[in-house]
Amino acid sequence: MLRVNNLRRSLHSFLRRPPLKPSSATAPPPPFAPRPFCSVPNPPTSATSDAELRKYLGYTLLIVTSGIITYFSFPLPENAKHKKAKLFRYAPLPPDLHNVSNWSGTHEVQTRTFLQPESISELEAVVKESNEKKQKIRPVGSGLSPNGIGLTRSGMVNLALMDKVLEVDQKNKRVRVEAGIRVQQLVDGIKEYGLTLQNFASIREQQIGGIVQVGAHGTGARLPPIDEQVISMKLVTPAKGTIEISKEKDPELFYLARCGLGGLGVVAEVTLQCVERQELVEHTYISNINEIKKNHKKLLSENKHVKYLYIPYTDTVVVVRCNPLSKWKGAPKFEPKYTKEEAIQHVRDLYRESLETYRKVVVTSKTPNENEPNIDELSFTELRDKLIALDPLNKERIIKVNQAEAEFWKKSEGYRVGWSDDILGFDCGGQQWVSETCFPAGTLSKPVKDLEYIEKLMKIIDKENIPAPAPIEQRWTTSSKSLMSPAYSSSGDDIFSWVGIIMYLPTTDARQRKDITEEFFYYRRLTQEHLWDEFSAYEHWAKIEVPKDKDELAALQARLRKRFPVDAYNKARKELDPNRILSNNMLDKLFPNTESV
Repeated sequence: MLRVNNLRRSLHSFLRRPPLKPSSATAPPPPFAPRPFCSVPNPPTSATSDAELRKYLGYTLLIVTSGIITYFSFPLPENAKHKKAKLFRYAPLPPDLHNVSNWSGTHEVQTRTFLQPESISELEAVVKESNEKKQKIRPVGSGLSPNGIGLTRSGMVNLALMDKVLEVDQKNKRVRVEAGIRVQQLVDGIKEYGLTLQNFASIREQQIGGIVQVGAHGTGARLPPIDEQVISMKLVTPAKGTIEISKEKDPELFYLARCGLGGLGVVAEVTLQCVERQELVEHTYISNINEIKKNHKKLLSENKHVKYLYIPYTDTVVVVRCNPLSKWKGAPKFEPKYTKEEAIQHVRDLYRESLETYRKVVVTSKTPNENEPNIDELSFTELRDKLIALDPLNKERIIKVNQAEAEFWKKSEGYRVGWSDDILGFDCGGQQWVSETCFPAGTLSKPVKDLEYIEKLMKIIDKENIPAPAPIEQRWTTSSKSLMSPAYSSSGDDIFSWVGIIMYLPTTDARQRKDITEEFFYYRRLTQEHLWDEFSAYEHWAKIEVPKDKDELAALQARLRKRFPVDAYNKARKELDPNRILSNNMLDKLFPNTESV
């Protein structure tokens, strides 16, 4: 990048340089040259003048054109993978500027204020001082939210250094922790007490404060979203200092702030209801939509955890169900038909063939670039990323990759036994765009509409020729009492289905990423227009995106008001954070003051 900046500076200087003056060392006129009668010079020869003009114009055009071509064709470095080049903008970043992006690389900000307190007293001092100065300090966790909900260039506070297990109540199966602790840290810290969390999201690197505030979830039609595991919280607020809330202490604020999107206070401590640590048996097998319809109610009611992975443009549905290991029966006796190597070998072969087709190279055990890892050492999700990267928006190409994925799952059928924190994780793959919606799906005794949603989604994909990669993931939870949760319901019998669509960003090429992004938002828009209202579906808070169009934004604001207590939320924000130091553009756009609306 340094070379690019130097080139731009040189070119900029050249273009702004004043015309050269004649040198004082030029030869004097001949001694006997006749003196002109006036100061008007003799006109130069026309042919010589035109030639000189054309020559210098040609030089100037050549230099400018070469500079522009060199600049726009120069390979972007790894850390500029989604930046769009802009002509002659070359100011270097100051040393105190922090560059913060989310895990997917879809949202990025630069800020001079990125604070990491190490204790609650330091956090209290930071919040107090920032409120007095009206300095933004938006709470941000591990940066795993696909929409970058915790980011703002105005300033952020991160609790990664507040990551301790403070108290374990083994008898009542409760644990009090600092909110910056990561899920895996927490699980590792309490397993010696025979405890674990009731449910898990797919990724273990999330901070507890963040995973609760955005209403994250696992799967299991008898299990609620993760915010329901919270029985009390300690919030550091700009206006009222540190407050502790629970079902007993200020229940109204507790149920509002439990899924508060970081806008009502910085979550400093959380007390969680845990369960006994247990081993699970995971059973993965292949089915299809017709078989799923026959057994759907039974699958939801008889399995502690269950999810479906749909493979677009195939009839394959991967069913993954998990249940506690029986002390009497023990682990199931099952001999897999294929080894792990055999299950993935056809994907490796497809990648080698694809490289020969797209790059015109012969590939043996290693990829042609010596800096790339051995193909035989790549995981399935890494191979999928590389296969898609060769032609990410070619529908026929994506169909081949999806078919390879369906075959991989077919050869991977079988059982796995392990502790719940090991079993319930899921390799989501590389960087990606995600849209996940949550909608009511009836009750366990009478599930409704959840499979219909998928069938209509598949028809949209087929009709519109969407290059939709796999998987489309469908999960379930019971309801939450948190007022801002997408799964909120006053009835404990209600269940909710969560459906996620994705498009991977497996390339560092800025133009390709832009094209994938545009295609993904077209894909998402189709689901919004044809499914969301019909099924009363609302996006996950960590995956909702703010529209740029004013009319679309107004429609989204009105829609959110129908589902969530926006006025109560804004009232609490005004009382606890009157200067909006904990907010960012996303929160202010989604939940404007009533006067603004």
